Amino acid sequence: MAVDHDRLFKELIQAFFEEFILLFFPEMYEYIDFQHLSFLSEELFTDVTAGEKYRVDLLVETKLKGEDGLIIVHIENQSYVQPSFPERMFIYFSRLFEKYRTNVVPIAVFSYDTIRDEPSSFTLQLPFGNILHFRFFTIELRKQNWRNYIRIDNPIAAALLSKMGYTESERIELKKQFLRMLVRLELDEAKQRLLMGFFEIYVKLSDEEEQRLRNEVNQMETKEKEQVLELLISYEQKGKREGAKQKEREMMRKMIAKGMSIADIAHIFDLTEEEVHKRVKDE
Repeated sequence: MAVDHDRLFKELIQAFFEEFILLFFPEMYEYIDFQHLSFLSEELFTDVTAGEKYRVDLLVETKLKGEDGLIIVHIENQSYVQPSFPERMFIYFSRLFEKYRTNVVPIAVFSYDTIRDEPSSFTLQLPFGNILHFRFFTIELRKQNWRNYIRIDNPIAAALLSKMGYTESERIELKKQFLRMLVRLELDEAKQRLLMGFFEIYVKLSDEEEQRLRNEVNQMETKEKEQVLELLISYEQKGKREGAKQKEREMMRKMIAKGMSIADIAHIFDLTEEEVHKRVKDE
């Protein structure tokens, strides 16, 4: 199944919006009042000329410190190269401004693996003068050196190590440092699971690499070693449970395809018919 990169980034940034702004835009962070945050429903825009529909990734309504007026922060994850992207950012901005009639802060997160010099503006100009010069904030993840972030106790930094600039030979060290960051952050289980799930979508070690990682962890200091090993074991067990559920789900679907009734399948797996329906629909 194809990875929905935009959904993954939306979940991550929505869960850690304040930490995201602090990490990448510290000057902006000083002005935003994070006591007034509201995540707005998705906006769907249609490009009439191209016949395509675009959905805004993340909209946050907030305030500036000491001011009454609201501002809209628009964050767009771009997971593939698109030459017309600056124009699309301008279209989003103009339509959001038309709807909300307030300040809009546009931010683009470039998360693909290609290293490029992405523009951060869109300009309309004629020989006799500029008509428009629109600018937006950018983050080019692949250009970030992951080692510059491993001492920063920030959950967004931990998760996004997986999309920063690293070599194949650094993958084991990358995951080890990610686990150490998770231990230091002391997050609740739900947030920890979100970060781990995000990281492993983009950095999946082979069995041999996992064993080498385990060997390196065993050489760490005792207290930290125990905490990191506990994380590893916990997620290994979770992975095995998920694998077993997937096999069970595939088996149920094959039974249905062969004409077996939901009632018979429920009896075989000792489930209710409602539970069978739910499991075969889950992805």
